[in-house]
Amino acid sequence: MKKNILYVVVPCYKEEEVLPETSRRLKEKLNHLMEKKKIDRRSRIMFVNDGSTDHTWEMIEKLHEEDPIFSGVNLSRNRGHQNALLAGLTTAVNFADMMISMDADLQDDVNAIDEMVDRYLEGFDVVYGVRSSREKDTFFKRFTAELFYKMMRMMGADIVFNHADYRLMSRRAVEGLQEFTEVNIFLRGIVPQIGYPWCTVEYERAERFAGESKYPLKKMIAFAFDGITSFSIKPIRLITMLGAGISVVSFLFLIWTLVIKIAGYTVQGWSSLMVSIWILGGIQLLCLGVIGEYIGKIYSETKRRPSFIIERVLNDGGNEEEGKFPYQVD
Repeated sequence: MKKNILYVVVPCYKEEEVLPETSRRLKEKLNHLMEKKKIDRRSRIMFVNDGSTDHTWEMIEKLHEEDPIFSGVNLSRNRGHQNALLAGLTTAVNFADMMISMDADLQDDVNAIDEMVDRYLEGFDVVYGVRSSREKDTFFKRFTAELFYKMMRMMGADIVFNHADYRLMSRRAVEGLQEFTEVNIFLRGIVPQIGYPWCTVEYERAERFAGESKYPLKKMIAFAFDGITSFSIKPIRLITMLGAGISVVSFLFLIWTLVIKIAGYTVQGWSSLMVSIWILGGIQLLCLGVIGEYIGKIYSETKRRPSFIIERVLNDGGNEEEGKFPYQVD
């Protein structure tokens, strides 16, 4: 029979408005699963404070003091959603048999946890939460999100369509995740590479309960670009093909220029020349930017700096560990 200690890992960045409701709903869900004997009484809700500048960590400490079902991980500084999630998973794996990651804003349906646990008990190591539809999204968000997933697949990344970071992972799946030591973390692309049996669970994504989204358009674009450059070298190959194509066009244009020169035609051509210079200059800068992005990632990886440093862990009725947590991924 499978062990069934569940840890729900919830990254938090300035979530003081939504945290009381999130903690209440998750506590109710875990207590319900405990009563049905689907999960062990040692199961916990682990909030990961990603360097919040509001009262998020103080609220997590208070929740832990009031009820040991709430655990806390406090990062030494803000490291971003993906690193905060990774910090929570690599901490929870030392206590749990299965871990569910989800956002704090309650857009992920907590009722899907029941089915995720059922699939785990059936033998699946990874259970992906997949949105059943995007009807509530604006046209722009729906279009750009679907474009992102299609582009990722076109670039060769093995990514689950309409899946964010709402997923269940078994202990051995998270231990497999720890073998990936890259600094540039994109979990949606890394997790499918682990292998092991997996399945999907559909759910309806709700509106954010309170507070503001931590992913404005600028961050969404940066996140998408990080995903593409972390899992595909096709942009570099496209640059090579583009360079070859421009070279062919330039050679043909050179022949055309020589022909009309021999024929005695006077070519003014100032406007077309300026347009050509601006277009080619823009393409060159774009290509240099893409190449620079890859070089920057290589630079970050070679320094081998830690993805996160944990300042404090609260778990199991006051057991605390301070300083650099020994299970962090370097």
